[in-house]
This record gives sequence, structure tokens and C-alpha cells, in this order.
Amino acid sequence: MTSESMGLMLANVLYEKKGNIAYVTVNRPNVLNALNTATWTDLRKAFEDARDDAVIRGVVLTGAGDKAFIAGADISELAQVTAFDAEQSSRFGQHVLNLIENLGKPVVAAVNGFALGGGCEAAMACTIRIAVDSARFGQPEVKLGLVPGGGGTQRLPRLVGKGRALHLILSGDMIGAQEAYRIGLVNEIVPAGDLITRAEAILGTIAANAPIAIRLALEATHKGMETSQDGGLLLEASYFGLCAATEDKREGTTAFLEKRAPQFGGR
Repeated sequence: MTSESMGLMLANVLYEKKGNIAYVTVNRPNVLNALNTATWTDLRKAFEDARDDAVIRGVVLTGAGDKAFIAGADISELAQVTAFDAEQSSRFGQHVLNLIENLGKPVVAAVNGFALGGGCEAAMACTIRIAVDSARFGQPEVKLGLVPGGGGTQRLPRLVGKGRALHLILSGDMIGAQEAYRIGLVNEIVPAGDLITRAEAILGTIAANAPIAIRLALEATHKGMETSQDGGLLLEASYFGLCAATEDKREGTTAFLEKRAPQFGGR
């Protein structure tokens, strides 16, 4: 099913749904899937649709071709922006990546090549990152006289620690998939031919669990990272209570006691 057949006219992103998974593919391989304003807008539309579709239980984000996931900002566009436009562009990109991070459904970044600048930031906004061995990660904005503008200064230290994040941000250096895995930026390294299949398997495992519990676990983790541990524990306890009132909790505990697979309804 294509974007157009679902009523989404997306020029720079391929958007498909198969079963309970949505596939979002940045489709500008001639410029290594670089992000311009139109592409950010297409990403927002695709992820809003995935968020609002009750059938969809997870999303795979990847790039077209075999060279790049997303190689960063479109420099030809970036070179022309004013200070005001640059700030607005940064805020818009941050908004789109916040949408991905807080989708309420898991998003797997299937990193099939370069993930630089906004591409690294897009991967970090996803729930889980898997990558081919040839993938390369980095925040090279300082080499252009800029700082990361899509959340790189905030998500990278939360994922890999402040010291490692600053080394990457201040040097602008690229690292390979093995190093990204070592420091915790990547969850798994996967053979290129198995990348999407592995992303689907991860989402399938998650989709077998209770949808409300998945959404609240995501929310508790994200919000808990922004507050004290005590504040996060209070949030966790309240979500634990909310889950206990659901039909899914009743089904899950009953199925366990009856030694059968649960059939969750998302209620």
C-alpha cells in the first residue's frame, strides 16, 4: 500500500503499511536521503498517520538505497538560511523527532548506512536502533560552523553519557557501527540482508504484549528521564495502577495462570 493510496501525498518519503507495522523510508537516495524542509514535513505526516492508526503497533524508519539512512541536513538549503529561519527550522525538526520519540508505539531505526547530523538525531529519537556493519554515525555540525539542531546535544548524552557525547559533538568525527554498539548508541548490528526482517521481529515481539502497557512503559521511561528518580517512581506507580484497571491486565494474569497465550485487546 503506497502513500498515495492512503491519501498521503509524500514526495520525499515512502510510507507503507503491512499488517500492524508501518514502514517510513526517507526516499532521496541521490542526496543520501538528506533532510530538507519538505522531507521533515513528509516525516511528520507519516508519523502522525502511524500514531493515529489503531491497527499500527510499531514503525520501521529507514533510508532508501544502500548508502545512507539519513546523511544529515540538505546543505544547499542550509547554506541559505537566516538566523531566524535556522532557529525555526531547528524547532520544527525537534518537533518531528519529539513526535517519533513520543509516538506511544515502538519505532525501530533500521540504519542502513550514513546516519549523520539530523540522521543520527532521527535514529536517537527512535525507540531501538539496529544497524548494518557499514553504518556510520556522527554529529558533524561544528565542521559547518553550527551546533546540532535536532536534539543531538540532548539525546546523545542521555544515550551514551556526557563525556562520550561531547567528544563526538565537539570533534564532529564519525564512528562506525561497532563503536556505536560499544558505547550504547546502537542496540544491535545486523547483516544488511536481515536488517528489515530483524526490525520486524523486534516489533513483533513487542506487539505480542499489551498495547496500553507498552504505551505507558514508553511514557514512564521518557518522562522519568526528565525528572528525579523519586518523581519517576511516583509516575511509574501511577501507571502501574492505570494498567491494573485494564481488561488487558485481567487477560494477561488469567492467561498466565491458565498457561495459555494472552489475547490482548488494548482495553
